[in-house]
Amino acid sequence: MKIAILTSGGDSSGMNPAIKKFVEHCFAKGYEPYFIYNGLEGLIDGKIKKASYKDVGGIIYRGGTIIRSSRSKRWFEKEYRKKAFENIKKEKIDLLVILGGDGSFRALDVFYKEFKVPFMGIPASIDNDLPLNEYMIGVDTALNVIRCAIDDIRDTASSFNRAFVIETMGRECGYLTLVSAVANGAEMCLIPEAPYNLENLKKRYLKEIKEGRTYFIAIVAEGLKITDKIKKWFEEEIGFESRATVLGHIQRGGSPTVLERLRAAEFVEIALDNFEKTPNKIVTYYDDNFILRELDEIVNSKYSLDERMLNLSKPLMGFERI
Repeated sequence: MKIAILTSGGDSSGMNPAIKKFVEHCFAKGYEPYFIYNGLEGLIDGKIKKASYKDVGGIIYRGGTIIRSSRSKRWFEKEYRKKAFENIKKEKIDLLVILGGDGSFRALDVFYKEFKVPFMGIPASIDNDLPLNEYMIGVDTALNVIRCAIDDIRDTASSFNRAFVIETMGRECGYLTLVSAVANGAEMCLIPEAPYNLENLKKRYLKEIKEGRTYFIAIVAEGLKITDKIKKWFEEEIGFESRATVLGHIQRGGSPTVLERLRAAEFVEIALDNFEKTPNKIVTYYDDNFILRELDEIVNSKYSLDERMLNLSKPLMGFERI
């Protein structure tokens, strides 16, 4: 049986450990592993190659994905999806394993409905925005990269009477911002999914300054597009010299954490151990358990942040906790 793997959308640390486990577990179960290079673009172009142990030697500590990824505009046109299907038939691929996020699974949904190619999906994205799922490959590493950056910025923030506004990634999802703000003791957390009250925050900050506060760490989600606005707000309303730091793509890189490597191995093993009896599923992680879900269930559900985390962060948004 021939099984091919591809990584789609934004890269994330943990993809390489998943690729390594994919090759090793395929051989252990008697399957033939194949790589599809360059994501959906590579599937269209027929960049499919048989994989070996040599291909995955020494990759477990590397961020990114050795088989590369892409965001394919051509995929939106049926003629190119048909070409991708013909490439799968040509190589006699029996199963497609896709590592990606919400956009990748929506692309997969269209492809499966048209051509019925057997698949298994594994969530991989630092955005952590897949419905009915609490962990995506890449999230823990991204959070630790952000933690290190905040720790370093705090060193200089505490040396001056300054406010540092730190912008984190996540598109329209505030997960990285929310968790990072709570976990790293920030004074402000602004995300797209929740309201905030600058007047309430101003009252609290001015009171804290009188009581001895000498610096501020504010974490702002990129999806709000207000990083510069908040920087000016600190200067004009709080009276603190302010600096803005956009962390950008460093959040997608870095050597995968221990948790990342373990989760990647678990996701892959569950996908390969279950596809023969329950194919065409997305492997999700929810409430400390791995759950196989229908693709329709994933693409037709709405993602939401954890209510407990949102409640913890309410004071950082200018409100009282419930």
